[in-house]
Amino acid sequence: MSTETLETTRTAPQSNRESAYTLLDVKRSYERDGVAVEALRGVDLQVDNGEYVVIEGPSGSGKSTLLQLMGLLDTPTGGKIYCGGESVTNLDEDELAELRLERIGFIFQQFNLIPTLTAQQNIEIAMFPSDRSTSDARDRARELLAQVGLSERADHFPSQLSGGEQQRVAIARALANEPQILLADEPTGNLDTETGREILRVIKELWSDGLTVVLITHDRSIADDSTRTFYLRDGAMHSDKSQ
Repeated sequence: MSTETLETTRTAPQSNRESAYTLLDVKRSYERDGVAVEALRGVDLQVDNGEYVVIEGPSGSGKSTLLQLMGLLDTPTGGKIYCGGESVTNLDEDELAELRLERIGFIFQQFNLIPTLTAQQNIEIAMFPSDRSTSDARDRARELLAQVGLSERADHFPSQLSGGEQQRVAIARALANEPQILLADEPTGNLDTETGREILRVIKELWSDGLTVVLITHDRSIADDSTRTFYLRDGAMHSDKSQ
């Protein structure tokens, strides 16, 4: 990000309606065994609507902490975060939950599917906090399973699905409430190389359809299709490689 762009977002971030995210001097520290640990050390980041941003870095660099903050699952110990031009730093839990429901879909390395629910039910349950009727949620789940090529696996449990199929269900679940932003935390980390490529192809198609994508990874090759790539090391952002 140029100095000029960064200064503009510092002075008037609320007016930038083209921004999916603006992070200003964001810090996150923890106390572990009485010792302060700085996970993030003053991160500045802007992600515009419609971008495909990859944040890469080694284990322990602060990537997942950053994604937790962008996903409104955690709050910073310093700095400011804006989502869609709206300050989220001081929102309460109910307000954060509503914003997550309306704007953000999540994909995780571990899939996080509920083992006692079928593929379709795992998607339907994501819509329970919304005002969708049961029949609408069922229809939406079936539509999403078709979109990720799993219509015939709707009644299968996670244990009956391959790793790639489970991640496709997880992607469909992330899309259940029609988010504007897709956050992906190491989405290919538990998959073989070929299956990982297929999952990235699905994510790229979703980006092409208009979603803003922020993807966390330790694999540099994943950055090839991104619009911008950042490198995070020791809790600080070290580069922005525009494609």
